[in-house]
Amino acid sequence: MTTLVGERLLRRLFDAALAAADPACCLPPHIPTLPIGRTIVVGAGKAAAAMARALEQHWPGSLRSLEGFVVTRYGHGMPCQRIEVIEASHPVPDMAGEAAAMRAMQSVRGLSVDDLVLVLLSGGGSALLAAPAPGVTLADKQTVTRALLASGASIHEINCVRKHLSAIKGGRLAAVAWPARVVTLAISDVPGDDPATIASGPTVPDSTTSADAREILERYAIAAPGSVREFLLGESAETPKPGAASLSTSEYRLIATPQQALVAAAEAARKAGVIPLILGDAIEGEAREVARVLGGVAVSCARHGTPLPAPCVLLSGGETTVTMKGRGRGGRNAEFLLALAIALAAHPTSAEISAIACDTDGIDGSEDNAGAILTRDTLERAGAAGLDARAMLVDNDAYGYFAALGDLVVTGPTRTNVNDFRAILIERRE
Repeated sequence: MTTLVGERLLRRLFDAALAAADPACCLPPHIPTLPIGRTIVVGAGKAAAAMARALEQHWPGSLRSLEGFVVTRYGHGMPCQRIEVIEASHPVPDMAGEAAAMRAMQSVRGLSVDDLVLVLLSGGGSALLAAPAPGVTLADKQTVTRALLASGASIHEINCVRKHLSAIKGGRLAAVAWPARVVTLAISDVPGDDPATIASGPTVPDSTTSADAREILERYAIAAPGSVREFLLGESAETPKPGAASLSTSEYRLIATPQQALVAAAEAARKAGVIPLILGDAIEGEAREVARVLGGVAVSCARHGTPLPAPCVLLSGGETTVTMKGRGRGGRNAEFLLALAIALAAHPTSAEISAIACDTDGIDGSEDNAGAILTRDTLERAGAAGLDARAMLVDNDAYGYFAALGDLVVTGPTRTNVNDFRAILIERRE
């Protein structure tokens, strides 16, 4: 038996993952040397305000030498002394995000080789820096974004389309800043930690093409506005590619990743007397399908002691997707847990299994919770409350299911983002 009650241990593991991605800890070692000229700060993402504060607190020079701003999601801001913090909409962009993107582009124009552009990026930056390409309107981008988010497309596919409809993404920000030195400090929220995907890569070359973007829209049957379809057929839709001279002065540093968060959670599990197994930091797919697979692994641990004997915990990260077909309130982490509960119910074991699944930014999809906890008696309590797990899963109403049980995890904005965190705890029955 573990030294902590299951639900308490699961929450402790999630907290350890969050601490590993706290900008106050992971950003200071990566601050670049002071330039001869100006330092312009531009940032975007759910962690942008916390990154800006950490930069100010550890800046090696006078704060008066810093100028610029960051844009973060509504409710994710925090006060800074010198760097301005702006809030905008996520995941669907709004006019505040559009204005921030245009301001960012203007702030880095006309710089010299003696100047430094310090770019602070984290998950959510794609929507928060929304500068539509010429001929494409903000309303056009909103329409396409909403459709892609509901289609089941992966974050890589969504950001491919975003980059080719943008005036700032896909390396275009760094190209405008040339010949100044550009240093990007990034917190990864994407499977694989690809710099070209994090916040749609405004400072790195893009290997995808406008043809790729068109194919994605076709694959998911997205009814894009005519202006979008027309723009994607033109040469101006192409982004700067690897080897572009305009990106030769751009440097990229990953300061926090999903894997680092999982490693921190694994260490916390060991201290609690539980054997951890990291299944991967880049697991993708439909939330309910991933739940069936991971549920099967958990059952194998409970029944056969493979790949690990109880007590053990299965840790994973990545970003699942939800194809919306019902009318309920969901969130991919809550949907994962509801599907996991159903999968485990079909396999009674001699062990006790509980789980947590949360988005590390504190917001599961567009809801007010980070995720939820699946307890050892969730289905029993739900049945007593008259909740039909299968029907609610069909209606994409996992939020409603766990809210009725009081098992939502509500953290508020964490001001960091290293993607989803999942932990499945297998304990021996006393």
